[in-house]
Amino acid sequence: MLSTAEPDGSAPSTPDTPWPVAVLSTKIKSYIDRLGTVWAEGEITQWGASGGNVYGKLKDLHQDVTLSFTVWSSTRAKFTDDFTQGDRVIALLKPNFWPKGGSLSMQVYELRHVGLGDLLERLERLRRQLALEGLFEADRKVPLPFLPGCIGLITGKDSDAEKDVIRNAQLRWPEVRFRVRHAAVQGDRAAADVTRAIRELDADPQVDVIIVARGGGDFQNLLTFSDEQLVRTAAACVTPLVSAIGHEADRPLLDEVADLRASTPTDAAKRVVPDVADELARVQQARGRMAMRVTALVTAEIDRIGHIRSRPAMVDPGWLVDTRSEELTRWVARGSELMDYRLERAGQQLGELTGQLRALSPKRTLERGYAIAQRADRSVLRAAGDATAGESLLLTLADGTVLTTVQSAPKPSRTRG
Repeated sequence: MLSTAEPDGSAPSTPDTPWPVAVLSTKIKSYIDRLGTVWAEGEITQWGASGGNVYGKLKDLHQDVTLSFTVWSSTRAKFTDDFTQGDRVIALLKPNFWPKGGSLSMQVYELRHVGLGDLLERLERLRRQLALEGLFEADRKVPLPFLPGCIGLITGKDSDAEKDVIRNAQLRWPEVRFRVRHAAVQGDRAAADVTRAIRELDADPQVDVIIVARGGGDFQNLLTFSDEQLVRTAAACVTPLVSAIGHEADRPLLDEVADLRASTPTDAAKRVVPDVADELARVQQARGRMAMRVTALVTAEIDRIGHIRSRPAMVDPGWLVDTRSEELTRWVARGSELMDYRLERAGQQLGELTGQLRALSPKRTLERGYAIAQRADRSVLRAAGDATAGESLLLTLADGTVLTTVQSAPKPSRTRG
């Protein structure tokens, strides 16, 4: 296998001809020395002087990335400003590789504070972006539970904020429980620590509400709570979250996305946990109102029952029977009178009809002396001229019948012309 020589004329590195470590370190230093300088922005998380030189660390403002840097005494003497841990700066850096130790650091040639105007401009730009995404909208905020069984608390270890929240919450409701997660609330680890604590407590099913508390601070220290990753984690939190940073003048972005903003840690405890004394008073007031309503209702029903019992039918139940019996007697008498009248009228009508019927009856005619003559075939003889001598006739009289024989044919009667 053929290989080309290195740019410096040295033999290529192979398994048979490996480079010594010193050669490799020298080549790395030679390569890094050619990179030149670059301006970078970050936060000083470590600043320690030794023999006039300064050795420190510079952290990225948005990600957990840190670089070591060195400020030689000759360069530091040119600085007009004082620098310390927590400052946000822009630095002119040049990579510097130390062959003997195999370590890489950044040599600082210039160092400047980031102006407050620049910080505010970037913060406002992030604020507008998050607002445009709707993370500040009121309809996204989750209402706090009335009585949380367990409160997740994120704060600095042994801080006054932790003591204030726990003490005031337990004074209001002694049975409340806490799940405390200590985190750095300033410095290079603060944003990552708080973000991790929010995720952990949000995943805990027993935690009903989360409080992020800090006892105030200056503007730069509060910038931790405007970290984009921290703010987005808080916005995505399912558990109700309360921001209690404790600073009225400067509102970090965490206040905007939190479900509730408390002015101080003490205020957060009062807003999250109800006062047992107040709640007992409300219960007593509610019970008093209920007793009054029930008493008024029972009294009204007693009065209504009294009015019902005072009616004649309830005072003397026989009154209703007596009243109806008299009424029934009158109706019975009236019915009897009407029935007698109707029977009398019907009898009279029957007598009249009977008289008329009798007047028209053939028997009545027979009783006056008339008779009905019938031939043997039961036909009625209607004219004397129709009878023949020797013919047998049946005569029907009022009280019976007589059989007779025609002796001679009757002569036809003469009629007047």
